[in-house]
Amino acid sequence: MSAVSTAVTAPSDRAVTARIVAVVFFTFICYLVIGIPLPVLPGFVHGALRFGSVLAGAAISVQYVATLASRPHAGRCADTLGPKRTVMIGLCACGASGALLLAATACAAWPLPSLALLVLARLTLGFGESFVGTGAILWGIGRVGPAYNARVISWNGIATYSALAVGAPAGAALTHAFGVWALGLVTLALAALGYLLASRIASVPLVHGERMGYASVFLRVLPHGVGLALGAAGFGSIATFIALYYTARGWSNAALALTLFGALFVGARLLFANAINTYGGFRVAVVSLSFECAGLLLLWLAQSPHAALAGAALTGCGFALVFPSLGVEAVELVPPASRGAALSAYSVFFDLSLGVMGPLAGYVAGAFGYASVFFVAALAAAAAAALSATLYLRHARVARAATQR
Repeated sequence: MSAVSTAVTAPSDRAVTARIVAVVFFTFICYLVIGIPLPVLPGFVHGALRFGSVLAGAAISVQYVATLASRPHAGRCADTLGPKRTVMIGLCACGASGALLLAATACAAWPLPSLALLVLARLTLGFGESFVGTGAILWGIGRVGPAYNARVISWNGIATYSALAVGAPAGAALTHAFGVWALGLVTLALAALGYLLASRIASVPLVHGERMGYASVFLRVLPHGVGLALGAAGFGSIATFIALYYTARGWSNAALALTLFGALFVGARLLFANAINTYGGFRVAVVSLSFECAGLLLLWLAQSPHAALAGAALTGCGFALVFPSLGVEAVELVPPASRGAALSAYSVFFDLSLGVMGPLAGYVAGAFGYASVFFVAALAAAAAAALSATLYLRHARVARAATQR
């Protein structure tokens, strides 16, 4: 009897994963589009267009401002129009950003128009990121059920950072072989491929029932979001300034740091896939943020490219479970029909962190050197760990009080 049960259970588990992967693949495409220009555009703004480091950071981080502004609309769209349509709208925006990037590189001889087109491309990409990211998670949950929330969020993160790991060296190689203009063309092609594939996968029914107002949802997830924002500072500092940090030190292969960050991120997600269900989101968050803090401190103190690579890898490993561990706890605070709003409100803090981190880190880098950027991010990760511990203690206190009634 047990043998039969095991034989039935294993394929079922694989089938669940396959149904999730089929839709988070669109997150992979979206973040591949995001990752490809990451090691190239800061140098393009700073070198080819001859703008300062603060503006170079702001031009890249403006994407996250657009993602932040469009998150509420993405959540509302996913809850009311459906996750599939939300993803397809986002992929259209990704394609439009590719066309704008192509135009920006064509105008490189005129710095101000080129920068304006680049900023518009980043804003459009930010809109696409929020719609694809939110829609893909809800599409996955709709295909497998809310019992697999943590698994869907985790696989969505695997898609995100594996795409960044692949995208960074691919973008550097494309630029070396063909020039910066190739990034826009590849973005267009990837977005078109994603749209075609998404159109062939069935949609899921809308969830009906009580819908909370967005302001109420936002207030419920606020503490979890603050923890996420502080924890995301490490990723923001690496994504935006690792290339310039390497250049300032006279080191090569900055894209490899992004690759190792993404590879260790994905590895930790796969290796510790059941940690959140086993130990709870808050406890996993505290441990994860502690590892992230250690990795950022190693980057700050690095005296060789090997030490910097180790710091980036440790940071990726630590950051891997931050989003799903706090996210699972946040989503549980709202009714099922408001999951899209909860995910978008929670994700707003990720975008806010990355949007603020670019210009802030640019100021820190200009005043104290690029290494100091990672020290500031390490302090933020330590604060996030302390906040997560506080939330865990409060949650445990409330649970004990409920059982004693």
